[in-house]
Amino acid sequence: MNIKEFLSAGGQQFLPNLSIDHVIIGYKNDQLKCLLLQIGEKWLLPGGFVKKDESVDQAAIRILKERTNLENPHLKFLSVFGDRDRQFANHWKQLLKKFEIPWRKDYWMNDRFVTLAFYSLVNIDEVDPQAGSGHDAVSWFSFDQLPDIWMDHQSIMMKARNRLKEDIKQEQITYNLLPNQFTMPELHKLYQIVLEEELDRSRFQKKMLSSGKFERLPKKIKESPGRNPYQYRLK
Repeated sequence: MNIKEFLSAGGQQFLPNLSIDHVIIGYKNDQLKCLLLQIGEKWLLPGGFVKKDESVDQAAIRILKERTNLENPHLKFLSVFGDRDRQFANHWKQLLKKFEIPWRKDYWMNDRFVTLAFYSLVNIDEVDPQAGSGHDAVSWFSFDQLPDIWMDHQSIMMKARNRLKEDIKQEQITYNLLPNQFTMPELHKLYQIVLEEELDRSRFQKKMLSSGKFERLPKKIKESPGRNPYQYRLK
């Protein structure tokens, strides 16, 4: 569906006034990163709409796969964003200038929209980011160095960033951000970056190992001197 068809017929194909946005979080070079799509001079979260013949969960999975090309990725509901004045007619007016399409007040996209936000933790090296029709680029950005963002998507991103801090205190989910095999020092560093605080390494390792969720693997044979920690994987 091209942009003109989307504007004219999208209201018949999708549920009205409802959208889905994904905060796709990865980890690389000691930084938490978020996948963003570019339109014009600004960026936005990967997202889409719920088709009239699919459930919300089906739509969320479909949109996530379209943007990451991952099968069965981590996916968790984040929150509902539905302020009574949540409509972005002025943003759409700016966006349509890029496509040289006249803006009309009665476009369905100018209505108030409620978005269902999800967040996903992924291994960046396993993701094949895909830009959609009308996007100029797709790229990873550190949460500490974000570009200009369309609409209220930065608020959604920060909600996910803070939610991740709370979730890892209850469940060990950050291994989704690492390769299948990792060392305890690597896991320790990741937890510190997510929580934005220092953690005692010895206590952290004891807590992780006592959980019984990790399988210790043989040490890697390496030719350089120095520490050679065990590798682990999730059982």
